[in-house]
Amino acid sequence: MLRTRRSPLATALVVVAGVIVLGLIWSNLWTEKLWYDSVGYSQVFRTELLTKVAMFLAGGAITGALIAVSLVVAHRQRPIYAPSTPEQDNLDRYREMLDPFRRVAFVAVPIVFGLFAGVAAQAQWKLPLLWMNRQSFGTKDPEFGLDIGFYVFTLPLLGFLVSFLTMALVLSLVAAVLTHYIYGGISLQGNGPRTTSAARVHLSLLLAGIVLLRALAYWLDRYDLTTSKGRLFTGIGYTDKHAVLPTKAILAIAALLCAALFVSTIWTRTWRLPLLGTGLLVVCAVLIGGIYPALVQNFSVRPSEPTKEAPYIKRNIDATRAAYDLKDTKSQNYTPNTNASAGGLRKDAATVPGIRLVDPTIVPPTFRQLQGRVNYYQFADALDVDRYKINGQSTDTVIAARELDLNGIPEGQRNWVNQHAVYTHGFGLVAAYGNNRTDQGAPEFMERDIPPTGQLGKYEPRIYFGESSPTYSIVGAAAGAAPRELDYPSGTEGGETKNTYQGKGGVKVGSWTRKLAYAVKYRQYNIMLSDVVNDDSRLLDHREPRERVERVAPWLTVDGNAYPVVVDGRIKWVIDGYTTSSRYPYSQLASIGDATSDSLTNRSQNVQAVEGGQVNYIRNSVKATVDAYDGSVDLYAWDDQDPILKAWSKAFGNTVKPLSQIDGTLMSHLRYPEDLFKVQRELLARYHVTDPRAFYQGNDAWQIPTDPTQSAAGAAASGSNGPVIPPYYLSVAMPGQSSPSFSLTTAFIPTGDRQNLSGYMAVDADAGDQTGKKKPGYGTIRLLEMPRNTTIDGPGQFSNQLASNEQQPADGSTGLNLSQLLRQNSAQIEFGNLLTLPVGGGLLYVEPLYVRSTGANSYPLQRYVVVAFGGKLAWSGTLDGALDQLFGGNSGASAGDAGTTPTTPPGTSPSPSPSPSPSPSGTTSAPPQPGGTTPAPSGTLPPQQQAVQDIQKAYQDSQAALKKGDWTAYGQAQKRLGEAINRALKSSPSGSVSVTPAPSSTPSPSTK
Repeated sequence: MLRTRRSPLATALVVVAGVIVLGLIWSNLWTEKLWYDSVGYSQVFRTELLTKVAMFLAGGAITGALIAVSLVVAHRQRPIYAPSTPEQDNLDRYREMLDPFRRVAFVAVPIVFGLFAGVAAQAQWKLPLLWMNRQSFGTKDPEFGLDIGFYVFTLPLLGFLVSFLTMALVLSLVAAVLTHYIYGGISLQGNGPRTTSAARVHLSLLLAGIVLLRALAYWLDRYDLTTSKGRLFTGIGYTDKHAVLPTKAILAIAALLCAALFVSTIWTRTWRLPLLGTGLLVVCAVLIGGIYPALVQNFSVRPSEPTKEAPYIKRNIDATRAAYDLKDTKSQNYTPNTNASAGGLRKDAATVPGIRLVDPTIVPPTFRQLQGRVNYYQFADALDVDRYKINGQSTDTVIAARELDLNGIPEGQRNWVNQHAVYTHGFGLVAAYGNNRTDQGAPEFMERDIPPTGQLGKYEPRIYFGESSPTYSIVGAAAGAAPRELDYPSGTEGGETKNTYQGKGGVKVGSWTRKLAYAVKYRQYNIMLSDVVNDDSRLLDHREPRERVERVAPWLTVDGNAYPVVVDGRIKWVIDGYTTSSRYPYSQLASIGDATSDSLTNRSQNVQAVEGGQVNYIRNSVKATVDAYDGSVDLYAWDDQDPILKAWSKAFGNTVKPLSQIDGTLMSHLRYPEDLFKVQRELLARYHVTDPRAFYQGNDAWQIPTDPTQSAAGAAASGSNGPVIPPYYLSVAMPGQSSPSFSLTTAFIPTGDRQNLSGYMAVDADAGDQTGKKKPGYGTIRLLEMPRNTTIDGPGQFSNQLASNEQQPADGSTGLNLSQLLRQNSAQIEFGNLLTLPVGGGLLYVEPLYVRSTGANSYPLQRYVVVAFGGKLAWSGTLDGALDQLFGGNSGASAGDAGTTPTTPPGTSPSPSPSPSPSPSGTTSAPPQPGGTTPAPSGTLPPQQQAVQDIQKAYQDSQAALKKGDWTAYGQAQKRLGEAINRALKSSPSGSVSVTPAPSSTPSPSTK
């Protein structure tokens, strides 16, 4: 027989393909190692890699070995002389065709299936690590009396092993059956299927192993019932307890007997008994496992379901509230006052300045127009809310990082060098007061410009690691070389300020082998050839903050939003991390992705819904930071009592730092995470009910309202379709709190079509202060439950009322009523965040309205504020004006709405002038005009000067009244102030007047 000569071309192609594959594997593994080395988490890389390799090898070896043994045993035990039958005559031709390839097939088939099995096993690499480092929860489940840790750490691994081994045995059984059949060990024709003695022993042992694993699966199913999702709740119910649990035990015993019958064929030499046993097992599974529980459910449970399910519903309620950290929720009945009477906010005067009017989802275009400066910098499409100490007071702040935008590079300058070595970083932060604005309606910036100036102090402004950073950049230069990395244009025409990276972030790529590795990884030969890559160069990649945290802590579920803070002279990104499980007994399963999706995640690219499936346990176990300059990642144990965090910390060599190492400045910026709050509110919508019978009836179930600001008209919110309203950060004083607290808030409405308010939830979100310690009240959830027999307007009803209101503004800033304003075509009205606050013994709705012109480069300006209390609505150009109208001229406090009432007609977009300097009271004063005179004594002055003096006197009186808390006097002084301003304007030839109020020793609430 002539041997076919192999083609040299084919051999060369195979060699080249092998080299390419090996090169890709090498470049990926080595660059991954270099990256982990650069951030100081080498142990994470080693632990994960070694565990995956071990799982891959073990899974592949077990599966491949079982298949190989089946093939070899079946071939070696083949009959020497196959029966002479038509069936065997046909098989002879196949045997002749297969024999030349048999040796190769007996090696290739186990390897191929082993590779697939190894990949499947590798994907479950977390299970053995968790089991080897398992911890006790200190709580036992109410049914089996086992520690919760058994269900979280041990049961998932046992379930995986049973499933994996079953799959491996089934594959080896298939291999054995095919081999025995081809080589005559099994005959299908004649008097039914027949097997040789060797084939019978071989197949019976494999079948016995499969059935034995089935018995173990039945037994483990008993424990899995604690997390099975039923019609009413998650966990064991009455039918499970009295019908399914006994059935699973019976089936497990039956499967053991069936396995013994398969083994017995070795001596009985017949398949009758095991086949009969298998048939009986199937019948038992159908009758006992399916029909019997259904009969119990329909004829025993349903007629008395509330009574019989009550103990199990109670288990579910208790477990759910514990697993989602809801058991300490402070609930109280709250009957809101619906009468917007004069002085209605007097008791809550300190709360009003915490109303944040700057909507972080509306103002990004305004930030871009006023602070963008150059096209290659950008702001996120949803800004962040934080708080900073300004003049000793905690001030709510809307903040954004000025990040790099490669799409802003001029078309003719887009090349590899510019995109990866010149435009390498963002520059600085921009921050605005949360409840101030200029007289043009623009945010009042507390940090602005390039280079940055303002209230945040000195810090390193360059952002090399951010949410919009390029895939990779090459930074650094040889000693004495001119800077190449662009900061911003400056100086004369064409001048630029450039920089050379001095940080320790990234990987040094000066060596030839490292250049080659990254050139292969990124498929870019310029990394090898360009002179921008030198001995001092560093390559920065994996730069998105959330991604960096996910890589160094692959066991964490990462919050959908990272926010920037200034800490000790550096910009750092703060990311919340969660430990989760779907194995907490009796706790309700919830989709974490659905729970964290709302109108904000739907319209924002930088705020994402958390990826993940069903969970029934969650803890904010880790606070993580990523340095925007050098990319360093720090993980801090926020919930150091969490058993899952303890297990992972032990598994990865304590890469999580203790809580005590959190810097005081960083602690003052930490906050309660949004995604955890979203999951908790999703559960609390049902689990605020703790009585099992009331829970079963479901009459008091709630839902999260649809965001009315995202409807087509911006004002209607009928039905439950569409994205839900996101939670909002703002400073609010809940009933029982003496002062406002930085909080995360949300509202609830009843399930169904009703839109009235049924509940209000807030959590104390201020984590700590400069002492570096957690605040005692942090994380306290407070829930206000509205009376069932009273209708309180919900967010959708407020928006409907807003759309149809024909009321004129309090300040006469426009000749249109509210309904006409919303319908006008000359400008686009954008609805800001709809805030709900429990103040004045009732519930106050506040919604800023933004006006955007129809121009291509227009941007929204906050022109009006709409407020509602107890069904009464008012609106004005300022929050003060709207509250004064709503509460009869005595709102109880200055709302801190900086700027005068806008007089620009709706539909125009004036270019805002630089922000006026805030006066000591926090309001905006006009700058002194040339020629201004000092007012003479009263009674001897011209009309204009008399009016100016009256303005100053009224202002001083209002500040004195504010200091004393005399809100009646404050309201009267404010009224005199308005009258004096009108007189001054009428008597001024130019239509303007200069007023410089005297400083006040007590800042007004508007500075907050």
